[in-house]
Amino acid sequence: MARVLVLRPEPAASATVREARRLGLDAISVPLFEIEAVDWAAPDAGEFDGLLLTSANAIRCGGEQLGRLRDLKVHAVGAATAEAARNAGFTVASTGTSGVDQLLAGIDPDLRLLHLCGAHLRMPLDGSRAISPLVVYRSNEIGAAQLSASAASVALIHSPRAGRRFAELAPDRGSLAVVAISQAAAESVGTGWKSVAVADQPSDEALLALAARLCNKPDPK
Repeated sequence: MARVLVLRPEPAASATVREARRLGLDAISVPLFEIEAVDWAAPDAGEFDGLLLTSANAIRCGGEQLGRLRDLKVHAVGAATAEAARNAGFTVASTGTSGVDQLLAGIDPDLRLLHLCGAHLRMPLDGSRAISPLVVYRSNEIGAAQLSASAASVALIHSPRAGRRFAELAPDRGSLAVVAISQAAAESVGTGWKSVAVADQPSDEALLALAARLCNKPDPK
């Protein structure tokens, strides 16, 4: 069975590894980034109608300033982000299952949203929506020595940025299969891999299900 490389930052990497191993996969954590909280000051909550959260890292790194925003209802991308918000005392008004565009399409376009985000995850501003980005964390590139022995592995790509970084570091594309959480993540790795596949939903569950099918598929003779 091929080894599964989990490239996302901790603590999410360990959670993915645990679930992968529960599915019977030989998974290891090889983070390409580490998450770092940054200093920030919460604005007046009265200026907004809700919070937009596209990553649970915004909650993990938000610190005490989050308390000033707890009266705002959360619009979260993904079940994990929504759960993190609830655990931090927020009320979740909506949860997207297919990315931020799908989430925004289902809520009032006139809502004034405060987007707590990472330094590399700022959304392009849409002139038709009042979305104000505020950076509360950054993800820093780190080395990944274990990639030097990653031949015949299956790499899980959770974001376009991770895909680009993995493409820079991977030692032998021809022996590596890529499983991506979205089409954008798949396109970010470029060409030359053993195979590239995209999960049918942008979720960890769908990504791991696809990886399991790939790992259990015998190589053609």
